[in-house]
Order: sequence, then C-alpha cells, then structure tokens
Amino acid sequence: MIGIISAFGAAISWTYACFIWRSHTVKYQSIDINLVKNIIAFLIFLPAFINISFSDYLKSILTLLLSGVIGIGLGDTFYIKSLQVIGTRRTLSIESLSPILAALSGEIFINENLALKSYVGIIIVSTSLFILLRQRSNLIVHNLSTIKEQNNYKIYIFPLLSVLCAVLGGLLSRMVFLESDLSPFQTTEIRLLGAIIFLIIIKKFRVNFFFKKLDNKDKKDFLLSIFLGTNLGILLQQIVFKTLPLGIGWTLLSTSPVISLFFATKEEEKITKGIILFTTLLFSGLCLIIL
Repeated sequence: MIGIISAFGAAISWTYACFIWRSHTVKYQSIDINLVKNIIAFLIFLPAFINISFSDYLKSILTLLLSGVIGIGLGDTFYIKSLQVIGTRRTLSIESLSPILAALSGEIFINENLALKSYVGIIIVSTSLFILLRQRSNLIVHNLSTIKEQNNYKIYIFPLLSVLCAVLGGLLSRMVFLESDLSPFQTTEIRLLGAIIFLIIIKKFRVNFFFKKLDNKDKKDFLLSIFLGTNLGILLQQIVFKTLPLGIGWTLLSTSPVISLFFATKEEEKITKGIILFTTLLFSGLCLIIL
C-alpha cells in the first residue's frame, strides 16, 4: 500500500512542479534549470548522503550514480526541454509510454513477469495516446510562434528520449533495491549527485546559477517546485521502486496526464470532450495493467 500511495503522491507533486519549471524555460536553458534544481535538492537532502558507507555499498553506489546520470541528468533535461516545446499535457501524455517500456524491461532484465491482461492494457494505452497526439491544436513554442503539431512530429523526440532515460534510470534503481538495503533517502541523494556531476561536466564547469536573478515570488515558486518535483518526487519514486515491481510502479507514476487536466487551462490548452474521453481511456488502460 505504501508503494501505491507514494506513486500517486509522486505523480501529483511532479505534475504541479512541471508547470512552475515550464514558466522558467522562456528565459533559461533546460540544462541550466535541471542543474540548479538538482544542486539545491542535493543540499536539502545532504544529511542522508553523509551517513552512507561507501566501502559497503560501492557497487550499488556506482549503479545509482549511473542511474542519476541517465534518469535525472539526461532524462530531466529532455523532459524540461519538452515542457518548453510542446507543453505539459502532451509531454505527460507521451510519458505514459513509460509503463510499457518499464514492464518489458522488468520482465527481460530482472524477471518480473508481465500478465496477459497487462498487454491488453498496453494496447489501450498506446491507442489512447496516439489519438491524444492526433488532437489538432496549435502549440506555443519557445520563439512564441505557433506550429501545427500534425506537421511537426519531430518535436516529440524530447519527451521520447526523456521516457527512455527515465525507464533505464528506474530499472537501475530497482536493481539496487533488490540487491542492497540502502534507503530511498540515500538512493535519492546518490542519484542527484550523479546527475550533478554529469551536468557540470557537460556545462564545462560553468554553472549559470540564475536562481539569484529571480525576484522573490519566482524564487519561492522555484524552491517549491524543487521540493515537490525533485526532493519529494524522486524520494517517493524511489519508495515505489523499492516496494513495487518496475512495470506496476511506473504505471501508477504515469497517472500524471490525468492529473495534468486540472492544470491545462493555465497553459495554451483548451480541454475538449475528446481530450477528456481519451485521457480517461488511457488511464483505464493503465489501471488494467495493475489490476
């Protein structure tokens, strides 16, 4: 039960944080936002890092560092870039591919069996997702111009890369939990460290700490988004990886597209009956996977 509650909690906190992060992508690069949020989040959870015995958990620590590089360093950068380019609802809808990849990865690499009914759920999710992406509406992108999404499928490369990185990062985390007794707090901090090291190297050790340039309101919003989306979000995600099979965990974590409907009117999105219908159908498919 703790895993299920954690999954829904992570989905809610992550969804809300997305809308705050997206407001900053107009002024700052996605890689800068990802690096700064990870540094601040790492400092918040620093006590958990101090108590780790490196000699006892060397293999697990190295695996988690790699998980952080892939899942947070690369995955979150692609994710934030996707928020900038195609908006939150579409980004989160594409993220619903993650249960498919996670379930298959869990079955192939760590012998977590996938039931037949789960395949039915996958078909429902995939069909609903395709129809959602065929909804004809204009997009607002970073240069403030509008484009027709049916003519620009290449813009979906960012969320797709985000999905691949997130699932691989989650798979590595799940492997660590199956082999060690590290806590979700500790694994969260190690993954953040891996992401920070990677992003600093990519940035050639030039950190654009734009946080100090924000006004007081934006600082409060950004700190809230870090706590919800990074600290709390990743911590709850790690609890899910520790307590639930990978495919089931990702399925619950991927309820974000439904949650995002409550925020969509704050963006360029207009909620139509079709969006509600097929997003609900998508969620039904996700539920079928875990029942």
